[in-house]
Amino acid sequence: MSHHGVHPASLSLRGVGCRVEGTDLVRDVDLDVAPGEFVGVIGPNGAGKSTLLRTVHRTLRPRTGSVRIDGEDLWALSQRALARRVAAVLQENGADFELTVDEVVAMGRAPHKRAFSPDNDDDRRLVMTSLELVGAAHLAARSYPTLSGGERQRVLLARALAQEPALLVLDEPTNHLDIAHQLDVLAVVRRLGTSVLAVLHDLNLAALFCDRLYVVDHGRVVAAGTPAAVLTPDLLAEVYRVQADVTLHPLTGAPNVVLLPPR
Repeated sequence: MSHHGVHPASLSLRGVGCRVEGTDLVRDVDLDVAPGEFVGVIGPNGAGKSTLLRTVHRTLRPRTGSVRIDGEDLWALSQRALARRVAAVLQENGADFELTVDEVVAMGRAPHKRAFSPDNDDDRRLVMTSLELVGAAHLAARSYPTLSGGERQRVLLARALAQEPALLVLDEPTNHLDIAHQLDVLAVVRRLGTSVLAVLHDLNLAALFCDRLYVVDHGRVVAAGTPAAVLTPDLLAEVYRVQADVTLHPLTGAPNVVLLPPR
């Protein structure tokens, strides 16, 4: 899918801190995504990963620091300008839209159109291409509420792709998906060439698909770098409290994490 000349965006967070109901969930985070880079955020549950992502898809205003896309303050953009540049696939599996799947995916075209202007052939083509990319073309006519969790996940990703974002923000996009679809979805996202910031829980998938990883623990970035630099037995012991053996896999060249049973 050529992104119709959409240039991948750069993202930069500086000193970002978030407080929710009196608790600091994210503290003093610096994070960068270069144009076209696939950046993963990993760390234990409750570390602040999803909260951090909320500052990027603009559902939570940081208490301190700045979030910039292509050098512009993300919080200064109009809702429409934001939606033309940033698309998100979040944990909430979308309200039960009383819509067909192709109608849900077509919602992704809205930021690029004048209000109430009907979908044209280009829009319809993009909707089908997006569904094909995520392996969900056969679901086009289905009613969204009848879908399984994994099917919904793929449809919401297709909606985000139809939005043609310069930055794609993904919160555990492989949730609810079987192994083959986990690999497919991440491979599709990788091939798009858009900039990606993704919270991933599977360390080996993160190692396979991400250019760089940020490790978040207790609301802070405790390590950042290539998967090989970050995914060390010492770090996994410290952050995840697990014993692990890490080797560079001969076929993929990516670090492969093997968890060892507690002694």
